[in-house]
Amino acid sequence: MGCFSSKHKLPDPPSMPTTQPKQVQTQEVSMPQTRQPQQVQTQKVSVPEAQVPQTRQPQAVSVPLKPSPASTRPIQTMEDTVLGKPLEDIKQYYKLGKELGRGQFGITYLCTENSTGNSYACKSILKRKLRSKQDREDIKKEVQIMQHLSGQPCIVEFRGAYEDRQSVHLVMELCAGGELFDRIIAEGHYSERAAAGIFKSVVNVVHICHFMGVIHRDLKPENFLLSSKDAGAMLKATDFGLSVFIEEGKRYRDIVGSAYYVAPEILRRSYGKEVDIWSAGIILYILLSGVPPFWAETEKGIFDAISEGKLDFESQPWPLISETAKDLVRKMLTKDPKKRLTSAQVLEHPWMREDGEASDKPIGSAVLSRLKQFRAMNKLKKLALKVIAENLSEEEIKGLKVMFTNMDTDKSGTITYEELKKGLARLGSKLSEAEVKQLMEAADVDGNGTIDYIEFISATMNRYRLDRDELLYKAFQYFDKDNSGYITKDELETAMKEYGMGDEASIRAVISEVDTDNDGRINYEEFCTMMRSGTQQTEKAFLDTINSSIT
Repeated sequence: MGCFSSKHKLPDPPSMPTTQPKQVQTQEVSMPQTRQPQQVQTQKVSVPEAQVPQTRQPQAVSVPLKPSPASTRPIQTMEDTVLGKPLEDIKQYYKLGKELGRGQFGITYLCTENSTGNSYACKSILKRKLRSKQDREDIKKEVQIMQHLSGQPCIVEFRGAYEDRQSVHLVMELCAGGELFDRIIAEGHYSERAAAGIFKSVVNVVHICHFMGVIHRDLKPENFLLSSKDAGAMLKATDFGLSVFIEEGKRYRDIVGSAYYVAPEILRRSYGKEVDIWSAGIILYILLSGVPPFWAETEKGIFDAISEGKLDFESQPWPLISETAKDLVRKMLTKDPKKRLTSAQVLEHPWMREDGEASDKPIGSAVLSRLKQFRAMNKLKKLALKVIAENLSEEEIKGLKVMFTNMDTDKSGTITYEELKKGLARLGSKLSEAEVKQLMEAADVDGNGTIDYIEFISATMNRYRLDRDELLYKAFQYFDKDNSGYITKDELETAMKEYGMGDEASIRAVISEVDTDNDGRINYEEFCTMMRSGTQQTEKAFLDTINSSIT
């Protein structure tokens, strides 16, 4: 599942020493000769656009990859299941291990295949959270698309789908090397040629998807993972939850994706596969500069900037970037999708070729620093809002308490996505389903897929309360355990781990993002600045609905 993501304005980066670049290894990409998803025949790819056949709607793919016995407790019909096949116990084939991550609908685990001992990743999706028919269809479509693309070296390998009475389990290749930016940051040095090598992997994914009749629709750095921690590890695309099969002549109208990477025609609700080229162009701009080309403190601001389409090639480091690189960025970020380059044309661009014009000259340490900051999630702000909510008086939250009780229709003490959607509809909210999902993810601090009472209060309380110094100071004191006047790395680590919100790398990134004077800790002034920064447009619409109903 995908949704619009919230980013933050980036502070000026500290200077870092420049070192010599290391050659980034890339791998050749093989292309399918057949549209069948299993046992795909391949051939080496280096084809101009004219040789790429017209895409068509692929045949629907049967979901199970391995036959297995049905559940001992039969169900009435196949329509009762998400995948449309008999229930089965995944434990017959895999042993689920430690948790790797959480999302709105489920949990990703490390899993081990019983017969071989090989390690994989298993995304377990709780069926009780798939309340709408569309949710269930989306899961089935994701399985079909991943199975259809299976066998391509630059796409995460899909192993199988299993369904029991509680969950749907998607087993896939384990990519343990981290995200796209992790490779760059770990190297510690960077050049245009290194960027071109990495970016070629991104464009190859787009090329194969389009060749096989799929639009990804959610290309962003977080959805590219390294297969391992080895220096030559391959970059692989993942998360096809928003992907669709291409239907000839069809224009898509639903607004999907992540805010920084959304093409202007998506905002106009009429688009095709060209949106993937735009998103890849945004990734290239970030790879070369460390910041996105279109950004603001609210989603509306980001969308306005995207619609305007003005690219900044004046700020650092762009004067140091080659004209060939800038030419490729411009041609990928052309507002008119008909004039935008195709994936084949991008691969043939002079800057992209192996013997091409990408320079070996280091881009500079500032870009690496910005990439670190851009990658950082501002988890501290979300946790601080929860602390503030816990310190509000009964009088201040009386109306919100009643609203929470009314939305919690099954009286479980938590609000599910479906309860939130229906509750907002009763209040007259005009938010779309995608926007409600975004709010769900924003409010769900601990990532368990539901909103508890304190999470609800922290998400809905009026933002004017953030101007009250005593509440901000209480939140600051929650983190500043030794009353030193600063939040240190150890104090932040203790607080965030208490809520299961971050590893050491993300904690360092949070401090780097908020710590504007670069002394390695967060003072009260920096804390207040962070807390009072812009609110997302969707969140504002949510708050307007809530506040109008209790006044």
